[in-house]
Amino acid sequence: MPINFSRMNRFVALVVLCLLFIQLASAQILAAPQLKQQIVVKAEEYMNAAVKVNRFSGSILVARDGKPLISKGYGMANLELDVPNKPQTVFRLGSLTKQFTAMAIMILQERGKLHTNDLICNYLSDCPAAWQSITIRSLLTHTSGIPNYTSLPNFLQTMQLPSTHANLVERFKNMPLEFTPGEKFKYTNSGYYLLGMIIEQVSGKSYPDFLQENIFAPLGMTHTGYDSHNRLIKNRAGGYELQDNSIINASYIDMSIPFAAGALYSTTEDLLLWDQALYTEKLVSRQILAEIFTPFKDGYGYGWGITKRFDRQMIGHDGSINGFFNSIIRFPSDHVTAIVLSNNQNAPSGEIASSLAAIVFGAPYKMPQERKSEPLPN
Repeated sequence: MPINFSRMNRFVALVVLCLLFIQLASAQILAAPQLKQQIVVKAEEYMNAAVKVNRFSGSILVARDGKPLISKGYGMANLELDVPNKPQTVFRLGSLTKQFTAMAIMILQERGKLHTNDLICNYLSDCPAAWQSITIRSLLTHTSGIPNYTSLPNFLQTMQLPSTHANLVERFKNMPLEFTPGEKFKYTNSGYYLLGMIIEQVSGKSYPDFLQENIFAPLGMTHTGYDSHNRLIKNRAGGYELQDNSIINASYIDMSIPFAAGALYSTTEDLLLWDQALYTEKLVSRQILAEIFTPFKDGYGYGWGITKRFDRQMIGHDGSINGFFNSIIRFPSDHVTAIVLSNNQNAPSGEIASSLAAIVFGAPYKMPQERKSEPLPN
């Protein structure tokens, strides 16, 4: 019987290719733990420097494909009681709250209860004439022109006092707009405060209850909620700030003041659940998610900033409130996330998150360094 050398050559070639594939796959399996270990070592080195130089205190979590590469606490959650920070430590989020407020609005849109093109005066009573052309989208994208109430001259004197919605809105309601709505971007907490009021008006529920029922509970975010001085919240961190190079307790703020612009608390672990949900349709459709992450003016979407870093799309936001400074950045194409929550108001959390992401991608980053004092000129 004649031998078919052509068929035999194809068979041999196929066997060789299979062996090469097995070797390559084995090498990748071996390399993955080594690569993870390199990332952990570099991240630890960086964070130790951040603790020493920047006096960082808080928790970090860096994940790829939803799995933590490093998740660790640094410094103290409570300095008076010597309680260390850990991955389960609860931090006030500040403006990271805005991404949840934006999601709540979009959940209501998907249910047909409102639309981002709607005028806000359809939902707010006693609406001033200057606001008549402002849409919900303008509030979401910081393009309303409404002055920022946390920048008002008397804010530091009034932030400690509980306030009703009506009383707080009265502080900026009759002020002239800073520009024609939709004309430009200017960050304003006032817009997100009003979005919280719209959520309550449309849903018939309080802002905390709506988020709990429609975001936190469905995602299993059991350590996330609306902060309150009166509530007993397990593992809650105290907030601190630097004054004359000494750490002091942060100034008190009543949590009725930040409301939907910055009153939530969470942990790094819960925020990873949130991050992972944004790759799915657990909360809203992909069409709605695309709208949330579409940049408007100055690269701002709905509660998120959208830009490029390390030649990749980066979606993120910082959050600052008395005693805390936080950052979350996401790289959707790589499924990489860096979360930094700090209970030191002066911590460079955004820079830390970016550097940790750079370590994952093998990109350049700068180690925290002590500033050298220079001699005064003669």
